[in-house]
Amino acid sequence: MQKLFALLILFTLFGFKPVANNKISTDRINEALTFCTKNKMDTSIAIMVDMSIHSGKNRIFVYDFKKKEITIEGLCAHGVGGGSTPTKPVFSNKEGSYCTSLGKYKVKGRAYSNWGINVHYKMYGLEKTNSNAFKRIVVLHSYTPVPNQEIYPQTLFGQSAGCPVLSDATMRKIDELLKNRKKPVLLWIYA
Repeated sequence: MQKLFALLILFTLFGFKPVANNKISTDRINEALTFCTKNKMDTSIAIMVDMSIHSGKNRIFVYDFKKKEITIEGLCAHGVGGGSTPTKPVFSNKEGSYCTSLGKYKVKGRAYSNWGINVHYKMYGLEKTNSNAFKRIVVLHSYTPVPNQEIYPQTLFGQSAGCPVLSDATMRKIDELLKNRKKPVLLWIYA
């Protein structure tokens, strides 16, 4: 109990807020901000995708570093390839795998999409686990059949060939945040 009280005092003194519903760990937030700073990326927001969360629950989160809170969250499909199932994604960086790739990405470049709200963002893999993302045409986009709210215990499957695929409503919110950014934004997919 004393440790909890001491942590609350530290959070109050230094202006930290606990992460909303513990959906993103403080360590991961700190690592994301350090990565953005070191790599001259946007340091106001990051997009985090936790593939360990059930596909019927919100698992894409936009974290605002200044407000110290999640400002957008929604469903996010994972790739159907490599033996992935609705509840257990398989990850791969191989071309033609139709799998989601783990790792940190630079999101930059708004373009036309055939899907959803007709907007996608280019994703450039920054790690060995996702270095083929651009070649694989892995992009951030929406797809109209993806629901706007959680559907758990149902699953969200069959909507992605490896891209993080969102509902139209979530994509519209993220598009508003991204379309006028001068610097690339971090999108981090982890499990």
